[in-house]
Formats: sequence, C-alpha cells, structure tokens
Amino acid sequence: MLVTGFPAGMFQTNCYILAQDNAKECVVVDPGQDATEPLVEFLTGSDLTPRAVLLTHGHLDHMWSAQAVADRFEIPTYIHPGDRHMLADPGVGLGSSLAPFLEGHTFTEPHDVVELADGDEIEYAGIEFIVDHTPGHTPGSVVLRTRATLSDGAEVQVALTGDTLFQGSVGRTDLPGGSHEQLLSSIAEKLLVLDDGTNILPGHGGASTIGQERASNPFLVGLTGSR
Repeated sequence: MLVTGFPAGMFQTNCYILAQDNAKECVVVDPGQDATEPLVEFLTGSDLTPRAVLLTHGHLDHMWSAQAVADRFEIPTYIHPGDRHMLADPGVGLGSSLAPFLEGHTFTEPHDVVELADGDEIEYAGIEFIVDHTPGHTPGSVVLRTRATLSDGAEVQVALTGDTLFQGSVGRTDLPGGSHEQLLSSIAEKLLVLDDGTNILPGHGGASTIGQERASNPFLVGLTGSR
C-alpha cells in the first residue's frame, strides 16, 4: 500500500493519501489549509483519482480544503456527526484566540456528506477502514484503522489518529467541546488496546507506533485499556 502525505497550511496539518500498490484510485484524509493545490499536483503526477475524503475531526486545520477537494472530484466526505456542524461553521470549534483566522473566509458543506459511527467499516479504492470514535479533542474525533502488507509479506495495522494521539503527546482539549478526561479515556479504550506494532499516523508531526507511545509518551503514564 502507498501511504504518503504532506504538512499543509500554517498549522502544518498532515494530509494523507492512501492507495493500493499499482492502483489508480486513492483515499484522501484531512485535506487542511492550502492542501488543494499540492494534493492535485500529487494526484496528477501519480495518476491517482480520489474516491473519498475522510476527516478525523472537524477542526478548521483538518477540513479547510475538504469542500474544494470533494466537490472538485465529486466524491463523498466522511465525518462524525459530532463534528459535522464545523464544516459550515468552523468558528464554533475555535477559541477566541483562533477566531481571527476565519476573517474573510466562508465555508459550506461539501455536496455529499456521510456521517461516521463507532465501529463502521468502510471501503474505498480497495482499502478497508475501521472507525473508532475517540472523543476528547473534539466531540466527533475518530481514528481510522486499516491494514497494509509490507514488501516482505508481513501485515501491519495503520491508525490515522488525527489529533487524538501524537508522537510524544496528545491532542489539546482547551477548545470548545474538548475534555482531557474523555481524551485519555478514548486513548486507553481505543488505542492502547492495539498491538505495539501498530503504526500511528497523527494529524501533526511524525509517525510513531503504539508500542513507542506506550513506553515513552508522558501523557500516557498509568493508562491501560480494554475493549
């Protein structure tokens, strides 16, 4: 599987593209601010056609370009209902210090929005995703899990964690709808139960593994989980 991405906009939010090897279709995850042009350039150069936009949550820096990308390619946008309102009104998810970023900008929902639920299994471009609802950073935050086969034939799990879990840190909870207690509960119940070898692709910063975060992330000390 091809898994690539790039940091977009002033927030350096990771926009990911996933495609099966030698496939002509792909899935786009979290197209943030100023993501449209580099995304289209990559898709054109790679001869890939996106089939869906998946959003890990509704914050502005993750969904800024969702409407532009989804409507350009006439594809659906997936988001949890807890965050859907932010697509047309991202200001409700921002604190007063971030409100100035919206000045001069208007937002509308993409033409085709599909709501995600915990435990959903969705498939696009030959890639199967499992949805884990992980509230805390936002009410509608989700983690998207899939599996990839390495060149040696080994299969690994990949978790796109959005702003729930980062390399060495966790998502902020001081914005409207955030809850630190709920965030840690989500991490314990939905992420720390995964195999140590699970690769995590966060919304900001570099990749990691569940094992690495379990062993060294200071925010996870004392956390355990069970499904």
